[in-house]
Amino acid sequence: MAMSAVKWGLIGCGDIARKRVAPALQALHSSELVAVSSRRPEAAAVFAQAFGVPRRHDHWRTLLQDPEVEAVYIATPVYLHQEQTIAAAQAGKHVLCEKPMALCVAECDRMLDACSRQAVKFSVAYYRHFYPLIHRMKELIDGGSLGAVSLIQINAFSPFQVQAGQPRHWLLQKALSGGGPMMDIGCHRIEVLLHLLGPVVGVKSFTTRAAYRDRDVEDTAVAVLEMQTGAIAVLSVTHASMDARDSVEVFGEYGTLQADPLNQGSLIITTEQGRRVEQHPPHANLHAPLIDDFSRSIREDREPAFSGKQAREVSRILDLIYET
Repeated sequence: MAMSAVKWGLIGCGDIARKRVAPALQALHSSELVAVSSRRPEAAAVFAQAFGVPRRHDHWRTLLQDPEVEAVYIATPVYLHQEQTIAAAQAGKHVLCEKPMALCVAECDRMLDACSRQAVKFSVAYYRHFYPLIHRMKELIDGGSLGAVSLIQINAFSPFQVQAGQPRHWLLQKALSGGGPMMDIGCHRIEVLLHLLGPVVGVKSFTTRAAYRDRDVEDTAVAVLEMQTGAIAVLSVTHASMDARDSVEVFGEYGTLQADPLNQGSLIITTEQGRRVEQHPPHANLHAPLIDDFSRSIREDREPAFSGKQAREVSRILDLIYET
């Protein structure tokens, strides 16, 4: 018997919702987008018309009372994640939340507790967890192809300038975003590190306003993470570079893995036997595998492949980075 589609409500109509989330929800057999809300009613109306969403709500709390909605995708600024997740759980809705999970790990704990009490599924949109390239890298590391991994170097450079009043300016307001590029794009790479090598046992970091001194958040940050395996990971992020970077390099005693850019799926493997290139491209819609797995976890009554506890660990490390 075919699995019935999970009926979704979308909270937030911003860039990520329009480019990836709504298209994924509509394209997947496991999901159906039935409702949308926005803090600006006119934005919800335009979005609903553009995507053919049957119902729109002028406030996210009214969406949570919609009896047709089984699960919600929270696509709002970070400072709203705790309140909206807890309210959704109390309304009996399953929750898939944008990254990072919350402003701090204490908020994460309250979110997880609320979802556990109400027995609803919960996860966070760390979609790189589902990249075939990352799974291949992990397979090679765990299989011993590189020997002992000594160093991982990750660069995430994403030029970002936005003026007050523009839609994404909230990312530069610490009270709303929690931090700068380490919070915004570094969180994804921390998840990749945890996936590839497991727990982090030590953190040292540096954050700075190298170019944009009037910003409320850092424009550049570097974190040095000690992995439980003994490897060292160096994560460098910036919003103040002319060039974009999205690279992961893994160095071991017998070989090296290079993915640059990570989002394209090309993997260079160098060992004593020589150099070869493999192709492991992601899904055309990067969010689709994440959303599909979450929808299926609801129908199959299992834990999502990427859990809320894993997302909490990313936030715990972010807390340490900003504290040191």
